[in-house]
Amino acid sequence: MRYVDGPAVECDLHLAADPARVWELVTDIELPARFSSELLRVSWLDGSRGPALGARFEGHNQHPALGEWRTISHVVQFDQPRVFGWVVTDPDNRFGGGPVDLTRPGATWQYRLTPEGDGCRLSHSVRIGPTRTGLSLVIDQAPEHEEEIIERRLDALREAMTGTLEGIRGLAEQPR
Repeated sequence: MRYVDGPAVECDLHLAADPARVWELVTDIELPARFSSELLRVSWLDGSRGPALGARFEGHNQHPALGEWRTISHVVQFDQPRVFGWVVTDPDNRFGGGPVDLTRPGATWQYRLTPEGDGCRLSHSVRIGPTRTGLSLVIDQAPEHEEEIIERRLDALREAMTGTLEGIRGLAEQPR
């Protein structure tokens, strides 16, 4: 797979929890930082107090190979209590993708909840690109290894996303 192909990964698991509680957790944009080694902190922008179509939030990230950077995410899917999705932009043009263009994000993320048995199935997905990201900088250094670089990144994302899903399940299945 090449970067231009829009590499993607999706993980899912069953939660024996009220879908309304799961929705509350997945739309808490600060929650993933509790389970992530890359995402440091997140906050709503523009005075928003919560998720809504068009709402924006700022994320601060770090990675040993890239240092620290910030992103601005825009909520592009909000179908309560089923789908919460956002696109990630590089407001500082740190990775050379040019001006912010929501039709060409650095990544597109989504949570999807589907009622299932005694709870719901929660899926978490990401598609990288099409604009440049930190992954582009790594590929630039060794373009002949692009496919292996992408596969390693997808594996790391899969591991992190699974950890986030398991963290959400742990919180959702706790008695209140």
